[in-house]
Amino acid sequence: MIENILFKLSIMLVPGLLAITCHEVAHGYIAWRYGDPTARMLGRLTLNPLKHIDIFGTLMLVIVGIGWAKPVPVVIENLRNPKKDMVWVSIAGPVTNILLAIVSAGVLRLILMVPPGSGAEINFILQPLSYMVAFSVYINLLLAFFNLIPIPPLDGGHVLMGLLPYRQSAALARIEPYGMVLIIVLVFFTPIFQYLLLPLLMAGIQLLAGPHSLLVFKVASFKVM
Repeated sequence: MIENILFKLSIMLVPGLLAITCHEVAHGYIAWRYGDPTARMLGRLTLNPLKHIDIFGTLMLVIVGIGWAKPVPVVIENLRNPKKDMVWVSIAGPVTNILLAIVSAGVLRLILMVPPGSGAEINFILQPLSYMVAFSVYINLLLAFFNLIPIPPLDGGHVLMGLLPYRQSAALARIEPYGMVLIIVLVFFTPIFQYLLLPLLMAGIQLLAGPHSLLVFKVASFKVM
């Protein structure tokens, strides 16, 4: 039992932490490039996960397969063109996750090209590594698609606020304090996950992993407890 939990933790934790860390660093880096140095001044432009970890979000990652980090602070007023630049700051996180999923799928394809009879030592390394990059494909696509839901405070909501005319953008901004409650209701009490997010996720996995999609789905079904 303990060995099984530790094995699953070792598979999920590294790619999961990398996914949420890179997501937040991307927000902070683009904000810095567009005029807001807040994340840089606070030491958040680092891949050190300890700077980004949210304890509850990390527990959710290893228990249910999706989690989050501490949001990188962005002072919108510091941006050179706040409304337009916030679109790029917001989209940077999901785009980074999609790029990580693409790279992970490429690594997975390369690993699985190694002949099965290449030696016990090589298989001892490559099998858990293949599970890790398979989980990386899954978790990065899930984070990207989930965060693109057009409801603030998710990234998709901020992107939509930046694209809408000022009056409609201000109206959407007013729901941000209640956004997480609305998102929880949508995800857990409506079929949005089953009929929207899940088909997108499956299509993305099949597109990137191709013949190895079944391995990704198998690893994605891991539960630590």
